[in-house]
Amino acid sequence: MTTFESLEENFRFMTIEATNLVDATLSFLDAPSRALFERIISRDDYVDNLKNVIENACFSKIHGGAEISGRMVDTIRSVQIMCANLERIADFCVNITRQVEHFADPRSLHRYDYKAMFAVIREGLARVAPTRRAADLAGALEICKAENELDALYKQHFDRIMAELSRGGDPRDLITALFIFRYLERVGDSLLNIGEALIFSILGERIKIEQFEALRQTLDKGGFTGSVGDIDFKSIWGSRSGCRIGRVGSRPPDAEDVASGSLYKEGNIRKIRREKENIERWARVFPGIGPRIFSFHEDGDHGAMLVEFLPGCTLDEVILSPNQELATNALFVLTATLHEIWAQTLTPRPCPTRFMTQLEERLEAVRQVHPDFERPERSLGLARIAPTSELVARCKELEAGLPAPASMLIHGDFNTNNVVYDHERQQVHFIDLYRSTEGDYVQDVAVFLVSNFRMPLRGRQERDRLNWVIAQFLDFAASFAEEMGDATFQARLALGLARSLYTSTRFELHPKFSKEMCLRAHFLMEKALAHQDAPWEAFRLPEGVLHY
Repeated sequence: MTTFESLEENFRFMTIEATNLVDATLSFLDAPSRALFERIISRDDYVDNLKNVIENACFSKIHGGAEISGRMVDTIRSVQIMCANLERIADFCVNITRQVEHFADPRSLHRYDYKAMFAVIREGLARVAPTRRAADLAGALEICKAENELDALYKQHFDRIMAELSRGGDPRDLITALFIFRYLERVGDSLLNIGEALIFSILGERIKIEQFEALRQTLDKGGFTGSVGDIDFKSIWGSRSGCRIGRVGSRPPDAEDVASGSLYKEGNIRKIRREKENIERWARVFPGIGPRIFSFHEDGDHGAMLVEFLPGCTLDEVILSPNQELATNALFVLTATLHEIWAQTLTPRPCPTRFMTQLEERLEAVRQVHPDFERPERSLGLARIAPTSELVARCKELEAGLPAPASMLIHGDFNTNNVVYDHERQQVHFIDLYRSTEGDYVQDVAVFLVSNFRMPLRGRQERDRLNWVIAQFLDFAASFAEEMGDATFQARLALGLARSLYTSTRFELHPKFSKEMCLRAHFLMEKALAHQDAPWEAFRLPEGVLHY
C-alpha cells in the first residue's frame, strides 16, 4: 500500500538527486572526465526511476479507493508536476554534458560566466524542500523568479556569442556554447513550473506567476491589507476570449474584507480595459445593472480587475430549474429591464448590422471543428443549391440594405449565462460586458434566443421549457419592434439567427445537434434571399425554426 510518507520520502530523494546532478554538471564543465560523465548518466537513470515510482504512487494514492480530501489531491498533483520537472532538469544536465564533446577547445566555454546561471539554478532547487514544508508563498515566488534571472543571463550570453560569430569567431565552439546556455535557460522554465506547482499546493488553485502577481497587485489596489495566503481563490471558468475568471474570498469565509465576495478577472490588457470601460459606461447609463469595480491593474500586455460578485443565479440555471414560477418571474424581470434599457438609450438613426461579416470572421473556426459544414455547390434535379460561401456573400449584400432604424446600448454577447437573476431583489444584472456597444438590439435578441436553443439537452421536459422561453422572448422582441415601428425586424433577426446558429456549431461536438444548427442556419439564409424582391415588412420568421 502506498503511504503519503513514502511518497514524500521519494520526492525528497529526487530533489536531492536533481541538485546533485546540477552540481556534477558544473564540475564536468570545469574539468571534463569520462568517470564523471558516466556518473552523471547513471544518476540520471536513477532520477528517471524515481520519477516513475513517484508518478505511480501519485496515481495509486488518488485512485486507490480510499477517500482523500481535495487538499490532499492538490498536494499529490503538485508533487507529480514537480517530479516531472525535476526529471526534465536532470535530462538538461545530461544534454549539457553531451555538448562538451563538440568543442574544438573545451576551455573556450571558460571565457563565459556560466557559473552565474548554475548559482541561480542551485539556489532555486535549494528552496524547494523548505518551501514545501513551510507552505511558504514567498519562497515559491522566489523559485518562480529564477526563470527571469536565467532568461536575462542567457540573453547576455546570446548577444555576446552572436557578436563574436559576426566577427568571425570559431562557429563550432560558439554554437556549442550557445546550446549549453540554451539548456541552462530551459532549466529556468522547469523551475518556474515547480514554483507554480508549489503555489498550487498552497492555494489549492492552478495559477501562473503572472496571474498571481496580477491578483496580488489588484488586491492591493482594492484595499486588501492581509497576506495573499489569507485569500481563498477558486477558479470559476476561463472564458472563450482567453480571460481567467476566479471567485475571491477571505479565509476564514466570514471575514469582512474587500476581497470577500469578489470576482477576479485577468487577461489581455485590451480586453480587460475595454470591459472596464463598458462596466463604467453601463453604470452611468443604468446604475446597478453591472458589477461594481473594486480595483483595476495593468502591467504590460496583461490587465486585471477585481469586481463585485453579483448575488443570484445565472439565467440558464433559473430557466432549467424545476420551479416554473421562478423562471416565469425571471423572464418577466429580464424583458421589463431590457425594454427600459432599449427605450432609454435609443438613438433614432440608421444603424448598420454586421451579422454576415461576423459569420465570415468565424468560418475558419467552424471549419476546424466541422470541416463538412461549409457546403459545396450542389444540385437537386434541375435546381442548383448554392454553396455556403455564396450564401453568406449574397446575404452580406442583402444585409447592407437592411439597416436597423435605431441604435441603442446592447450587451453584445447576450447569452443566458451572462445574465444574473437576483430573485430576492427582483433584479437582473449583466456580466461579461466586453463586447457592449451601441448597435442593433436584434443582435442581443438573436444571441439570447440561440443560447437557449443550443443548450445540449435531450429530455423532452427540458426542451419544452426552452421552447417556451424562446417563444416568450421572441414575442417580447417582436412587440418592441412593433412599438418602435421597426419594419425589418423579422428579416434582420433571420440573418442574426443564421449567424448565431452557424457560428455556435464550433462549440458543439454532438454530431446530430451541431448538424441541426448548421442546416437551420442555411435554411434561414436561403429564406431571406428568396424574399429579397418582396417588401421586407411582409417577411416572417419561419415558425418553429428555433424549436427542437
